[in-house]
Amino acid sequence: MKSIWKLAAATAGGAAAAALSVLPASAATAQNWPGPAHAVFVQTDNTAGNTIVAYQRTASGGLQQVGSYPTGGNGGILTGSVVDHLSSEGSLAYDRQAGLLYAVNAGSNTITVFAVRGDTLLRSQVISSGGQFPVSIAVHGNQVFVLNALGGASVSGFVQFGGRLIPEPSWQRDLGLGTSSSTVFTGTPGQIGFTPDGSHLVVTTKGAANSVEVFQDGPFGPSAQPAITSLPGQVPFGFTFDQYGHLALAETGTDTVAAFAIAPDGSLTQLGSAATGQVATCWITAAPGGTLYASNAGSGTESTLSTQPDGAVTLLGATPTDAGTVDAVASSDGQYLYVQAGGPGNVDAYRINPGGSLTETGSVTVPGAAGGEGIVAL
Repeated sequence: MKSIWKLAAATAGGAAAAALSVLPASAATAQNWPGPAHAVFVQTDNTAGNTIVAYQRTASGGLQQVGSYPTGGNGGILTGSVVDHLSSEGSLAYDRQAGLLYAVNAGSNTITVFAVRGDTLLRSQVISSGGQFPVSIAVHGNQVFVLNALGGASVSGFVQFGGRLIPEPSWQRDLGLGTSSSTVFTGTPGQIGFTPDGSHLVVTTKGAANSVEVFQDGPFGPSAQPAITSLPGQVPFGFTFDQYGHLALAETGTDTVAAFAIAPDGSLTQLGSAATGQVATCWITAAPGGTLYASNAGSGTESTLSTQPDGAVTLLGATPTDAGTVDAVASSDGQYLYVQAGGPGNVDAYRINPGGSLTETGSVTVPGAAGGEGIVAL
């Protein structure tokens, strides 16, 4: 932990030395700059040069491209992937408090930090992810954790200070997943994320271990070992949290969405579940107001679900999307849902109606984003 305070006290030049490339430090104050609301940022994960494409929401809820920003790194493709080259959720993350956008460069083993100015991005840092093939990012307060998918999989920790990431080596956690070349697509971890109060750090292992691993977290970093909940055959992939604080988990092995309570020690208790009736239910997001949306890559659909205070999960229906449904995100005002379709590289836009049903309002093709993942809506 001493290294945090040493680095935090460093000059801008010292902080720059920890990064692979740095642009002006003024980018760190981007959260104070004026700019249009309702921007949507989409990651291409292109192996020839990863890029974040910026869109502005139109009056009807569709999207209009307003910018394109190279990350300074390359995207990556896991062996066996078709429409989801990272096979993960949360590869693009927004730090609302600091006004920063974090992107993974899986093919370069790096993380890019952008300052957000309305619908404009300023790249401020490119830094090593601390492992191989980063696929997911979690942020709470000034702590940022990156999930690296290859090399047995690992979690790397950083402190955000002055708009830049400072590595904290003592926060590194090796997951020890036995991924081989034949199981790399299903045998890499799926997502890392914080509980809403920031007290726990959650990791899903997909088919590698069929488990959810939960680290207790505090100002001095994560616990040395996680509490491991085994879910044989469920292939736990993406997750979010419902309006009651339950962990809502997409279980790809059975195409279900399950709700869990997380105990203080990190152990999970299942409260309820519902089958989507679709194929490859892998990603899940929550809209303001509580409705859950699960993406079904094999069916090309988005499932709508609700939960109750006791954790009961109810399937409300399914809406067609373009092929290869992957990451999705709701706008911060809860009016629209934006869904990545990894087949053609599209983003489909939907109005969220009362009760949670969806009405399509448009679709855009993101340049160079076929198979890409990672989307954020302001």
